[in-house]
Amino acid sequence: MMKKFVLLLLITLGSLTAAIAQPAGSPVALNGALSVKDGKIVNKNGVPPQLRGISLSWSLWAGKKYYNPAVVDWLAKDFKVSIIRSAMGVQPEHGYLQEPALQKQLMINVVNQAIKNGIYVLIDWHDHNSHLHAPEAKAFFAEMAKKYSGVPNVIYEIWNEPERIGWDTVKNYALQVIPEIRKYDAKNLIIVGSPHWDQDVDIAAADPVTGFSNIAYSFHFYASDKNHQYKLRARGDKAIKMGLPLMITEWGVGEANGNGQFSKTKTKLWVNWMAANQLSWANWNLTDKDETTAILEPGAPANGGWTEEQLTNAGFYIRKLLRELNK
Repeated sequence: MMKKFVLLLLITLGSLTAAIAQPAGSPVALNGALSVKDGKIVNKNGVPPQLRGISLSWSLWAGKKYYNPAVVDWLAKDFKVSIIRSAMGVQPEHGYLQEPALQKQLMINVVNQAIKNGIYVLIDWHDHNSHLHAPEAKAFFAEMAKKYSGVPNVIYEIWNEPERIGWDTVKNYALQVIPEIRKYDAKNLIIVGSPHWDQDVDIAAADPVTGFSNIAYSFHFYASDKNHQYKLRARGDKAIKMGLPLMITEWGVGEANGNGQFSKTKTKLWVNWMAANQLSWANWNLTDKDETTAILEPGAPANGGWTEEQLTNAGFYIRKLLRELNK
């Protein structure tokens, strides 16, 4: 009986090892587990990896149908993404608060395929009011940390875009959720939000979360928005100078509402700024909604394989950019 138990244990451990083995030459195989060192997110060699990829849209409405393995596989192989963001909608209707089992499964579908492709994946609690849902967030991230502990692909993004909420509230929430993750996953990178739609990173830099390793912060912008130009870049510069590790977990080519103009001149300024600061990023957003920042034209297939005609102007631009930068 003992021999059978040992054999089963070895088989199980072997299966787990195989399940997280990274494809040769993949982004995770090359960079390994991410960590924070000297105010930067770095790879296993202590170098900023400069990951670049796509954020799925809310796992609600038009973007929901793209939460499947075929889409993740296509983004990895055709768009050449090195990171994908799984933006699990928490509210309003049909979000995690109302349909936790369904939303959790959509997240798992994306994460598991990202692991198979050897790319990084952000488990994004996509909620503007996370401070009102701390118990649910704690339970969710504890479950995800148990499931993916030590899997180097996984990054936890614990609050998407706090709105008009003070840093004290955001920090207090982080200090509730981070320990739940660290109970089960001691090292994987955790991304904390900041007030004003992840723009007040300079305020966070003046009073960062302490007591935990491998904590970084999200910084968001919309490249063509008139209010998201040099003043916002200066805020990012200030935070970086103060030693705050940043990841651009969401940025769009359009304006802050996801629509409006798409200025290639303004977008290039931001792309160059991210490169100069060795920042990793995920572009918003994979959906076929009729809006400027959408990657896909309305009616684009739900399983990848998109032709250039099925890409929007934003989609064509971002795909080309990713294929050039992620060679």
